[in-house]
Amino acid sequence: MKTRLPIALAVVAFAFPALAKEEAPAPAATSAARDLAYGAYQRGDYKAAMNEAKKRLDANPKDAAALTLIGRLFLEGAGMPRDMKKAMEWFRRGADAGNAEAAYYYGVASLEGIDAQKDRARARAYLEKAAAQEHAAALHLLGEIALENDGRDPDFATAMNYFKRASAAGSADADYAIGVLYKTGKGVTKDDREAASWFKRAADVELPPAMVEYAIMQFNGIGVDRDRTAAVELLHRAALKGNAVAQNRLAHLYADGLGVEVDLAKAKEWRDLAKEQGLNDPTLDYLSNAALPKKPAEPKPPASPQSPAPPRSPTPPTVPGK
Repeated sequence: MKTRLPIALAVVAFAFPALAKEEAPAPAATSAARDLAYGAYQRGDYKAAMNEAKKRLDANPKDAAALTLIGRLFLEGAGMPRDMKKAMEWFRRGADAGNAEAAYYYGVASLEGIDAQKDRARARAYLEKAAAQEHAAALHLLGEIALENDGRDPDFATAMNYFKRASAAGSADADYAIGVLYKTGKGVTKDDREAASWFKRAADVELPPAMVEYAIMQFNGIGVDRDRTAAVELLHRAALKGNAVAQNRLAHLYADGLGVEVDLAKAKEWRDLAKEQGLNDPTLDYLSNAALPKKPAEPKPPASPQSPAPPRSPTPPTVPGK
């Protein structure tokens, strides 16, 4: 299992705040009706959100939710220029005050050196702060760190413990990670049915890598009943989400007519989409020179009533092959 991928996804959450919102909702959400600062944030009134958060800090400088909300405003550039350095400063303060979301973000920043000095020990400490509150993304990331294990042999037992906790907290990424361990037999006894079960959990909430894995198992009848129609449909959904592996698999299916009718035009289209993302498959290079079906010629508009009828051909046309 590649252990850098989930860390990279965490970095993506910083680059695209909409993803960050989905990954870790603000803890004040449960009391949004009573929280003027978070309520303003939810309405998109970011200036009011900042003012209300600062009022809360005037009353209590260690108000973890208010500290974290200000960090989020700087992270997203909501109502102000985006400032990652300031966001990390506020997240650190929020984390030290006990906020799990802030601890997760600051932990990732320390791990990857995002407007903060790289420090794996500090990163682990802050991720553990978040994990102590069963923060799903932090638990999952700690599991991946245990697999990476600073270049030593993977600590599968620790990783699985984190993944199981992350799964219980709602992490589809953790479900996928557990599926990979069962599929490969790393740290556990290889079990295709168990792997398929975990992949399906993540695929059911539209996690593209899990959708691909489950579709392949479903297509081949490995660990689950064979259903090629459902597998192709699942691959289509993953491919439309931009998953290069799904696009590549669809290219092969359409090229070879497996589970679908042969369609070289579609095969080439999916191959090219995967290639644009860096997945270059030489076995599909022949599609560039394959005879693709031509588009039917557009019908010519009928002659106007005033136009003379075209002259008849003196001899009838011949039929090829006769």
